Amino acid sequence: MRLISVLLCLVLASCSGYQLGGVKPGIMRDVQTISIPMFKNDTLHPRAETLATSAATDAFVQDGTYRMATSTDADAILEATVHEIDYTQIRSTRLDTLRPEELQNSVTLVWILRDARDSNRVLAQGSSVGISRFFVDSNLQTSRNNALPDAFERASQAMVSRLANGF
Repeated sequence: MRLISVLLCLVLASCSGYQLGGVKPGIMRDVQTISIPMFKNDTLHPRAETLATSAATDAFVQDGTYRMATSTDADAILEATVHEIDYTQIRSTRLDTLRPEELQNSVTLVWILRDARDSNRVLAQGSSVGISRFFVDSNLQTSRNNALPDAFERASQAMVSRLANGF
């Protein structure tokens, strides 16, 4: 009987530091809902702001720490800009080194989270980078367009991780 009670105490004590649910950064403790208006686009890529806004909204919904709301009902408003989209050649064809076979795209989102009741109060700000690799087929432009949502998704996940977990 004594052995069972000792084992039970050890099992219960091993879980004492854990808690259920997310642990928000201190400044975000009062934020329950976030509004995400359309991002701005500083690049020449058409519709990049639409892809980035959609990826950010999906990342917040998947994380579940914050709920989405309209700007009138939200506790905070996320303003972001697609700052840069960059392509780097990873691998070229054997016979023509100027023709890419594999590329890497990198997108940079610059964002700021403001208090919805006081737009001068900044809750958090930063930049997030998302990287994606892809193989080039016969149409380079189509390959680039198909890989862009993945890079935006990764940048958005990094942003949400920072806002939801503090890192």
